[in-house]
This record gives sequence, structure tokens and C-alpha cells, in this order.
Amino acid sequence: MELGDVETNKLAKKIASAAAKKAEDLLVLDMREITTLADYFIICSGSSTPHVRAILNAIGDDLEEEVRPVRKEGTDNNRWIVLDYADVIVHIFHQEEREHYNLEKLWGDAKEVSWQDL
Repeated sequence: MELGDVETNKLAKKIASAAAKKAEDLLVLDMREITTLADYFIICSGSSTPHVRAILNAIGDDLEEEVRPVRKEGTDNNRWIVLDYADVIVHIFHQEEREHYNLEKLWGDAKEVSWQDL
């Protein structure tokens, strides 16, 4: 494992840990073998738009001193928020959108990993 992998794993673990404080159905997918988009996708959901916003805020509160996303999308309606940390992409869904877009099935070849073990 290269140094970059170690740093990416630490970042993914920190993000997932922050999201886990508020999120439902947290899932981490190891994308390294199937795409160059990112090393990890973190997918989670909330049951309402305020809940989705609370997950976003939990991640921001825990990481803002260390790292900020390169790009952030979806905060205008809080139904599907994407945080791009380059090697880690976070998808925070309202439950209805998560069921509709079903990224877990779309990226079904990705291996699910435990965020605690990163």
C-alpha cells in the first residue's frame, strides 16, 4: 500500500465516521478496481431534507479544519448532496432519491468495506 493510499483511507474513515453520527444506511464502496473516478464512494441517507442537511453539517464540522471538498453539489435542495474530496466522493441522499438512483446497484461490482477497518 502506498502512502497516498494510507492518506486516502484515513480521509475516507474520517468522513464516514462523521457521517455515521447522523446518517442512516451508511455504505462505503471500494472503487479502486473498477473506476478512476475515486478510490471510495461513501453513500448514506437521511429521512428528511433537514436530516440530509444535518449529515452534511456533521461532516463539515468534523473536517473543516483539515480538508474541504474540491466541489460540493446539491445543497440547494438537499435531496442528493455530492461532496468531492478527489479520492473520496460522498453521496448524501434523501431516502427517496437513494432508492430511485440506487447507486449500490449501479456500482454493484464495487466491494463494500467497513469504514471502521479503513
